[in-house]
Amino acid sequence: MGLFDDLSRFLENRLEEFLRNNPHLELEALLEQLREQEEDTLKLVADLQLQEKRSQEEILSTAQEIQRWHIRVQKAKAAGREDLAVAAQEREAALLREGNQRWGQMQGLKERINQSKELLQKIQVRRQEVQAKATEAQTMRAKAQAQQRLETDGWSKATSNYSSSFDDLEDKFRRWETQDELEQMKRNLGK
Repeated sequence: MGLFDDLSRFLENRLEEFLRNNPHLELEALLEQLREQEEDTLKLVADLQLQEKRSQEEILSTAQEIQRWHIRVQKAKAAGREDLAVAAQEREAALLREGNQRWGQMQGLKERINQSKELLQKIQVRRQEVQAKATEAQTMRAKAQAQQRLETDGWSKATSNYSSSFDDLEDKFRRWETQDELEQMKRNLGK
């Protein structure tokens, strides 16, 4: 386990270093992570809403059962069947407790849905912020590359302009030196 942990830590450190040196990739990784969180949260909200719907159906079913047993209590009392009335009241009370418990669970589900929706909104806002930063970084990188190309092209042109002016100067000196040598030769011949 120690070797695996060391290797894992080493790779994480290399990855963090790489991402620090390439911030645009770090933003892309963060965007991907936020997309995954958003997707997971959307699935959670859908699952919780499905559970809430089932819970509501169970509550409705329990309420119908309570109503049925309440009617039976009334019938048993009217018929003078106290033994059945008491048993029906106990069943009705048990169903009421069950209904209350399911109501509490449904309220808990509603709270979790609200929290999940708030989390989803925060994730979406954060993703938009990171997306804006990524777009800005991409624009800055493109501008920097364009500027670098301009400078490189400018340097090349300046160098070639400098070379061509240097060549013109070279030609002028050669002509002058040749002319000077010719005049020197004429003087030496004239003597």
